[in-house]
Amino acid sequence: MNTVEALEKEGLRDDLPEFSIGDNVDVTLKVVEGDRERTQVFAGTVIARKGTGMRASFTVRKIIQGEGVERVFPLNSPSIVSIKVSRQGKVRRSKLYYLRERVGKATKVKEALLAGERTADAPEDAGEAPEETPAGTESESE
Repeated sequence: MNTVEALEKEGLRDDLPEFSIGDNVDVTLKVVEGDRERTQVFAGTVIARKGTGMRASFTVRKIIQGEGVERVFPLNSPSIVSIKVSRQGKVRRSKLYYLRERVGKATKVKEALLAGERTADAPEDAGEAPEETPAGTESESE
């Protein structure tokens, strides 16, 4: 391994979660204003990922007051405090640039159903009919 690869390996972050195109993410950033430092959250849909290693970046798009705003984040940037995946999207494209022309509900991405979530919500005997008592066998109180 040469020195460039060694330096790149040192700078890679391993504390960020796995996310993909179409996921809704909350990116928490460190913002420096003068001598003060604060955190700011940018929440939106991941429409693109680009590059590998230290050069990896991703683009997040959100709608603010009817206007689309996109921001490109370097994946391994020290200014990123955390990334939280709020919803996983189900898409069939590697870049979602077509969302730029869409407005309103058309910008929604379908949510991916995970195998674990589907079985956790359904009852054990989902395929069987509920037990019924024969008519007239119940005690009627009059």
